[in-house]
Amino acid sequence: MRYLLLVSHGTFAPGLHSVLDMLVGKREDILSCSLRDGEGADEYVAELEKVVAPIGEGDEVIVMGDIIGGSPLTNALNVLAGRGLLAHTRAFGGVSLPMALTAAFDLQSDDPTDLCASALSEGLAAMREVELDLGGDDEDEEL
Repeated sequence: MRYLLLVSHGTFAPGLHSVLDMLVGKREDILSCSLRDGEGADEYVAELEKVVAPIGEGDEVIVMGDIIGGSPLTNALNVLAGRGLLAHTRAFGGVSLPMALTAAFDLQSDDPTDLCASALSEGLAAMREVELDLGGDDEDEEL
């Protein structure tokens, strides 16, 4: 099985997980863990160990974290390495809803490389400024 593991500072990963539950349904292949305010690395790692417990030796993991180099993502990779899963893991920073949603929809696809490329592409494409039409070009508009 392939798992999507969301990790973050604060409540971002659980919040993202909650939105995925709404959009794709509750699934056992989507997991999340966050480093809460005031929590130490040891507490986070202990919680993370419980979260990743269902992941077995032959499974694959796609980890999406909020910040590359941040403690949630770094510790998640260390935990997965300690369980011998790093060779079957792909990791991304800067996770967004479009990125995670794309991964969730295609999580069990046959081609994990294509899945990761699609998720990254969707995440990048969704990041742009929204052009607002404020109606300011209308000559009929009264002040």
